[in-house]
Amino acid sequence: MQPSPASVPDRARSLFRASGSARHDLTASVVVFLVALPLCLGVAVASGVPAELGLVTGIVGGLVTGLLPGSSLQVSGPAAGLTVLVHEAVREYGLAALGALVLAAGILQLAMGALRLGRFFRAISVAVVEGMLAGIGLLLIAGQLYAMADREAPASGLAKIAGLPGMLTGIIGSERAVTAFGLGVGTIAVLVLWPRLPAKVRVVPAPLAAVALAMAASLLFSLPVDTVDVQGLVDSVRPPDAAAFGGLLSVGAIGTVLAFALIASAESLFSAAAVDRMHEGPPTSYDKELIAQGAGNTVCGLLGALPMTAVIVRSSANVRAGARTKASRVLHGVWLLLFAALLPAALGLIPMAALAGVLVHAGSKLVPVGQLAKLWREHRGEAVVLVVTAVAIVSVNMFEGVLIGLVLAVIKIAWETPHARVEVVDDGAGPIRVLLSGHATFLSLPKLLDALEALPRDRQVELDLAGLRHLDHACRTSLETWAARHSAEGTAPVRVASEARG
Repeated sequence: MQPSPASVPDRARSLFRASGSARHDLTASVVVFLVALPLCLGVAVASGVPAELGLVTGIVGGLVTGLLPGSSLQVSGPAAGLTVLVHEAVREYGLAALGALVLAAGILQLAMGALRLGRFFRAISVAVVEGMLAGIGLLLIAGQLYAMADREAPASGLAKIAGLPGMLTGIIGSERAVTAFGLGVGTIAVLVLWPRLPAKVRVVPAPLAAVALAMAASLLFSLPVDTVDVQGLVDSVRPPDAAAFGGLLSVGAIGTVLAFALIASAESLFSAAAVDRMHEGPPTSYDKELIAQGAGNTVCGLLGALPMTAVIVRSSANVRAGARTKASRVLHGVWLLLFAALLPAALGLIPMAALAGVLVHAGSKLVPVGQLAKLWREHRGEAVVLVVTAVAIVSVNMFEGVLIGLVLAVIKIAWETPHARVEVVDDGAGPIRVLLSGHATFLSLPKLLDALEALPRDRQVELDLAGLRHLDHACRTSLETWAARHSAEGTAPVRVASEARG
């Protein structure tokens, strides 16, 4: 059967659109690959695991999560937001247990997605999430400043920060440490200044340019600095064994799994909301995206790799580069795989101080210094929640710090919830009218009962509850008890003129 004349141009236009999308997706995938490469390596090194494991997670983020429905344009991989938590887990349970922890977190994400809990992550207080990221950023900066000087960082967050002055003064006498630190500072300078350069230069992503320049300087001047330890992609993959799964039964391991799953899910879905505002394509299906993230983390766990989240830096680069479909993020995983398979020796030339500099810069982006003053002026309670969450994470640990932030956010909501207002109308003759309005909760009871108990016992009281938007069980019971006592002890009963609406 011959196609109708009208269908020929339609098919031609469809083919043209498909080829146009393919061209844009191919270009975007290369850009995302160049952005992701140094970040995958840096996050892995900062997490205390072989650098290749960061590439494994990036590859899975492209080839597994990238193929699944959810968000079409956001890109997944190892994230700076989980670096501190992964480092603590590896230090506490060992590298062999990492795969089991990530696998369990992935299965938990799959279950949450299947139960359609993805949309509920939008109810998490933004101040808690920003405080969590700020705390992670502070720990990341503090820890990577030691790595920039080729020094070992202390274990606890407070020790990292307290030891910085001594570390900085202590490296002055070491030529090797000063050289490494200078290389890291130079890397940060390139990252800061790169956006101000001409557009033709900025075609190369800033993280790649900074690391490449540091690597070139190290080779050209034979600088005495530590470089990335290369094991090979296959050798770095370590699937969890039975002993690793046995360790999941401890309370600490369960807390780590919950932290992995909840923080990775929240960061991914917040990233999805941000990416949706950057393009005009189909919006994210939060439950499907949560399943996609869970599938990716399940595969990462089976390979013994780092946990993944959707990463706003890579995702925004993908959108800005003109990506049209999910093909761009899948192809970026292909380029990571080809690089790791064909050019592994290139990893061994990258200075550790340069990767540390990239992460110091990334950590600074997580600390909302510029927004905090404005937040304090406009929403003081939110600013307090943010700061307390960040300080708790630095002072205690990630999981307990987030819990402290969530509890404080709930207390703030309870404190700011509108209370019941009491208006007493007494004309001198007839019943005393008491008008209640607002929200009558257990928090309003002291004020409410004080006003009612101050009323004369020899006058009839008429309660008007029509203005109440909410009357909880505690308040209703207390009002009934007061009315019964007032009627029994006085000479006139209490009459309810109008009932509450809720």
